[in-house]
Amino acid sequence: MPDRRHKIDANTNATLTTFACPNEDCSDFNRFGAGNLSVCEWIGKGKQIRRLYCRTCGRRFSERQGTLLQYAKLPEKTIVQIVKCLVHGCSIEATADICEVTPRTVESLLEKAGRRADDFHRLQLEKVTQPLEVVELDELHGRSAPPKKGAAPRKLAQLPRGLASAAARAARGFMRHWWGRPGS
Repeated sequence: MPDRRHKIDANTNATLTTFACPNEDCSDFNRFGAGNLSVCEWIGKGKQIRRLYCRTCGRRFSERQGTLLQYAKLPEKTIVQIVKCLVHGCSIEATADICEVTPRTVESLLEKAGRRADDFHRLQLEKVTQPLEVVELDELHGRSAPPKKGAAPRKLAQLPRGLASAAARAARGFMRHWWGRPGS
């Protein structure tokens, strides 16, 4: 029986542009498509996970490193199904029932996904080079609870005049109508 890995290995280096070296000490750290990565071996049950090698720093790492699939014992299809259920608003118990896993598994995956999303958000904020002129606050159309009696008022960040007044109304529980401005 021919080894399928040798057939795939010829085209694998072309698909490595979506990966970057995770070693912070490497000069090619987080440089996607730098040409420094190659497949050095196949790992996991069924040998379907690539282990990558960075020619710059000499570090080896799994293609799943830094993803929700890292150290996962569940099949990839089940993890994707769990994430889809949570994205569509299913509760933890409903997601566990649909995907036939325990609620503890769903909670663990949700915690990992939250940490990963926070890391991604911080990386995106680091890429911002110019100060923001406009900040969209989706919560302005919602309603918040009025402040408790005797509680110190919340101080709002230094915002432009129009945005600061809108944020102040939102903090007081004002609900802006979606169809237009009041009085128009």
